[in-house]
Amino acid sequence: MFAARGIAVSLSMFAIIYCMVSLVVVFLWQRAWVYARRLSARRASDLLLALRMFPLITAALITSTLTVPSFVLLEPHAIDEPLGGVLLALASFGLILGLVGISKAAIALRAASRAVARWTRGARPAESRNSVPVVTVSPACPAMTVTGILRPRILVSRAAERELTGGELEAALNHELAHVRLADNLKKLLMRFVSFPGMRGLEAAWLETIELAADDAAGVTNRDALDLAAALIKLSLMAPAGAATDLTVALVDRPVSSVYARVERLLARSEERVEVSKKSSRLGGLSLGVAGTFAALVMFVLAYHQLLLEVHRATEWLVR
Repeated sequence: MFAARGIAVSLSMFAIIYCMVSLVVVFLWQRAWVYARRLSARRASDLLLALRMFPLITAALITSTLTVPSFVLLEPHAIDEPLGGVLLALASFGLILGLVGISKAAIALRAASRAVARWTRGARPAESRNSVPVVTVSPACPAMTVTGILRPRILVSRAAERELTGGELEAALNHELAHVRLADNLKKLLMRFVSFPGMRGLEAAWLETIELAADDAAGVTNRDALDLAAALIKLSLMAPAGAATDLTVALVDRPVSSVYARVERLLARSEERVEVSKKSSRLGGLSLGVAGTFAALVMFVLAYHQLLLEVHRATEWLVR
């Protein structure tokens, strides 16, 4: 019974914290988006991803570092108390949250697997100067996309190979390689796992920023930026939006207006701006982050015993 109560308390606290923090994110993420627009696309995408994963990380950390230890250390093992209705309801809700997340991730994986199997019928390997395999496929849609998580591949349609010049094709491939380096398909899978009502706007903003970040990585010089812009225009006329799945990243899978906004952004770039963005104050931001993390860790250690007592008092209400 002690173990059952511990599991029920842990699930209940996880569900409470996860939902509370998620609601805060739902109502406040747009303020963070206003700030993120001032950052580079890469940093903006990292910020939005961190914000989206914040409820899960916060709930998992508090449950594992406070709820479980406080229950194991402070709850009497010998007392045989029945599980209350509130505790059972919250624990069931926490279990359902986990199962829903797992099922949505599994459905997304299955849909992506089926789509990739359909696209790659009759596929043939293409020349690649990188460790990521490039495969030429027959279907025109999507024209170019990254598939896979552990073993990613880049699929390029024969129509795209015919339409794009050598420079345009290379710039487009560099864009997709940036998605592979940033593990964007894995991040999209995590998004499915932590599904929560009201997060669509945040997820759409994140999808926008990862495309801009990949554009920046591919458009290193003015020539690269112009080639990528030309590739976007050509492929946007070939591939309708929505051709990719939740767990694939297509070069062109957004509305035409979004694609043209990316083109305008690429045309406005300059080599000087690219070089400056590469040498942005990463070290300063990293140092500040490390200092803040260390200070928070010290405060957590110093207050740990008192935190355990407070969390145990809170879980006592659940048990009763």
